[in-house]
Order: sequence, then C-alpha cells, then structure tokens
Amino acid sequence: MRHFTSVYDLPNLPDAIKAAQEIKSNPYGFQHLGKNKTMVLIFFNSSLRTRLSTQKAAMNLGMNTMILNVNQDGWRMESELGVVMDGDKPEHMLEAIPVIGRFCDMIGVRAFAGFENKDDDYSEKILNQFIKYAGVPIISMEAATRHPLQSFADHMTIEEYKTKPRPKVVLSWAPHPKVLPQAVPNSFVEWMRQTDYELVVTHPKGYELEKSFIGNVKVEYDQNKAFEGADFIYAKNWSSYAEYGEILSMDKSWTITTEKMGLTNDAKFMHCLPVRRNMIVSDEVLDSPSSIVVDEAENRVYSAQTILKLILEG
Repeated sequence: MRHFTSVYDLPNLPDAIKAAQEIKSNPYGFQHLGKNKTMVLIFFNSSLRTRLSTQKAAMNLGMNTMILNVNQDGWRMESELGVVMDGDKPEHMLEAIPVIGRFCDMIGVRAFAGFENKDDDYSEKILNQFIKYAGVPIISMEAATRHPLQSFADHMTIEEYKTKPRPKVVLSWAPHPKVLPQAVPNSFVEWMRQTDYELVVTHPKGYELEKSFIGNVKVEYDQNKAFEGADFIYAKNWSSYAEYGEILSMDKSWTITTEKMGLTNDAKFMHCLPVRRNMIVSDEVLDSPSSIVVDEAENRVYSAQTILKLILEG
C-alpha cells in the first residue's frame, strides 16, 4: 500500500481489522519498522484526536514525528495554479510539498472542505497535490470528502461491541449551529458498505449524501422509524450536498435523547468527537453506559498504527 485516502486503498478490510486488533493487544511490537524514519503531520485545520492519535501511532512504531500547523507555524500557502502571488500567501504548494517530502518518509495531511467550490472540494484538490508532488506516501487525516482513519476506528469499535454477526447500524443526522462537511458521513457509509451490517441512514430531506457514497443504502427520513431495533447509533451533523455547504435545518427534534435510544435494541451510541452536548446528543445519553465514544476515540491510535504499519511494510 502506497497511500491511504479511503477504504479502497486497503488490500483487505477484514485482514486490516484483525491487524488493528493485534496491534491493540501489542502496540509496541513493531518498533523496528519505523526506526530512523520520520513522519510529518500537516494540519490545515484544527485537531485534537487526529493529531494525538496519529502522532502516538507513529511513535509506537518507532518513528520520529514533526508537526506543522499551516498558516500558524509556517507561511500561508497558495494552492491555485497560474496565479500572480501578490497577496498574503508567499509560498506555493508546488515548492512546499516536495520540500516537505525531502524531510520525511511519509506525510499525514488534514485539509477540510473549503465550501467555496464543490468541484474543488470533491476533487480533493489539496490532498491530491500532496500525492502528486511529495514523492512519499500520503495518509489522509481527514480530507474534504472522507475521514478514513476515523471510519477505520469506527468499524473496529463496532466489531468489538457487536453481539450478533449482522448488527443494525444507523447513521443519524443531528442539528449543529455551524456548517460542517460531509467527510465523516461519506466515509462512514463507504466503510459500512464494505461489511455485511444492516446500514440505515436517516436525515431530514435535503441532506442526501453524494450518490457515489450512499449507493443503494437505505435512507429513512423518519428518525424514529430508523432507530427501531438498532444496535448502534452513529450521530453526526453534515451540511447539504445538493445546496452545497448550506444549513437547511436546525430542528432539535433530531437531537439524540434517551427517548430516541429507547426505540433501539439497547444500542450503543457513537460519535467521532468533538460533540456539542444537547445539540447532537443529550447529556443523559452521552454520559450513559450506552456511550462508547471514548473507546471509539482510543481506537483512533490503532487504526492509524495499522495504516502506518502497512505502508512501512510495503
């Protein structure tokens, strides 16, 4: 495996889940792989779990790590081609990316959707420039359209907690006061489609995901009906794809509450974090035994470490 940007980059998903479970039981067993190797983590956007978990994963494998918060620690970068650089961006990515590549053995990149141009976002303009010009393996630490390390950890967590071979997993939209990208729901659906789980997506009308991600997955516009018999509830907000980057609803009746969870099959509650309490989910649900968000976050280390191990071995 050369780069990691989606589930389709994995040689075999069940084998990757098994490898992550083995790494979790012995996280320091492969330090020889990363000896004298360096990973640079580049953040165009804020991070807590992604930064710490990916850095920890690299360190567990014996790697050195360097972190660059773009536009804070370094020069502001221009990404457009053919522009006259007479503004506030003194460095172009065409030079910055290959220079960074000379300093390391792999690069992690976190670059959210900009919501200025749907085509630019969905073509993964920033991420693909790193793949094209860096000369080293690139790992997506969340891009405009996907968050594959998160989805890997989500899948791993469901495997740990499921009590039957084919659990019912529900991805539910929930209200949020700010515009958020579709990256997490896109990626979650993409990964769940590679399993034999029963997957249902529920959201208000107008929040349909892009067709290549949702495929033939069942969409239920009645949240209560979707929750019936569910084994896992994954809550997440996203903005509209059709009316790109728009907030179409702030309907708090979609907030995950104990009453909503009572419709399920004693479901576990999941979220990628950070989560806005009493907007996305009530305190009562988030603080209850059904919430597995902290275990889910811990698995971010092992999902990242599995990916880095596969790249180092390759």
